[in-house]
Amino acid sequence: MKIGFIGLGIMGRPMAKNLLKAGYSLVVYDIFAPSGDLVALGAEAAASNKDVAARSDVIITMLPNSPHVREAVLGENGVLDGAKAGTILVDMSSIAPAASQEICAAAKAKGVVMLDAPVSGGEPKAIDGTLAIMVGGDEAAFATVKPILEKMGSSVVRVGDIGAGNVTKLANQIVVALNIAAVSEAFVLATKAGVNPQAVFDAIKGGLAGSTVMNAKVPMILDGNFKPGFRIELHIKDLQNALDTAHDLHVPVPLTAGIMEIMQALKIDEMGACDHSAVVRHYEKLAKVEVRK
Repeated sequence: MKIGFIGLGIMGRPMAKNLLKAGYSLVVYDIFAPSGDLVALGAEAAASNKDVAARSDVIITMLPNSPHVREAVLGENGVLDGAKAGTILVDMSSIAPAASQEICAAAKAKGVVMLDAPVSGGEPKAIDGTLAIMVGGDEAAFATVKPILEKMGSSVVRVGDIGAGNVTKLANQIVVALNIAAVSEAFVLATKAGVNPQAVFDAIKGGLAGSTVMNAKVPMILDGNFKPGFRIELHIKDLQNALDTAHDLHVPVPLTAGIMEIMQALKIDEMGACDHSAVVRHYEKLAKVEVRK
């Protein structure tokens, strides 16, 4: 089975490397990013999205947002121009659920089966192959590609029909964003009150307030390390998709709207490329204190 991989950015590149390490044959392409390191590991370089599709049985896309996936799949020299009937397209990008359903319908008309399979875990988990992967779409297609997905993630769960993967990802991104905001508020308060933030972390991380988000982000905050594992500007994209989807469904999401405005303020302050743990910088600025060791 030959796998096509389109999108070799901060997430896609390590994911593709994990598939190569697992022994899969890969054809890779990115309109901007180089593929030389993957070719050195055994991948084949393709000339276009169409070329990837023509040479693959399963195609994985890992792209920034809905318009990029539409262009890669539906555009000129796109995946559907080259894919054979029976090909499985697995979009692992985080996009709007409605866009997944739209692209899936176009793929189905060409005999291509599509799954939406966004991920959670950021660059560190993409590198070590322990992403959480939430999948929507056909059960039989899911069963076929699940062993492939398990080389990139430690949790691979089908959550429903097409679009359900991205609805689940939006729920995930709301929880993550608000968790980071809560951590930021709490640790700025503790620091302003004169309590050592490292001691606070050690005291509460094992209790009910403890979380994967806290364990991952507080050490970065304490070190003043905001090198991106997941950039604020990408979280803004996900939150915009969450807000749009919620509004379409007439679901009020006031807390999501609040954290969105905080992230937008950070982007205006030229921190959009920082890790989303930099949400703490918003609270630090307001309280005139830094949460550091």
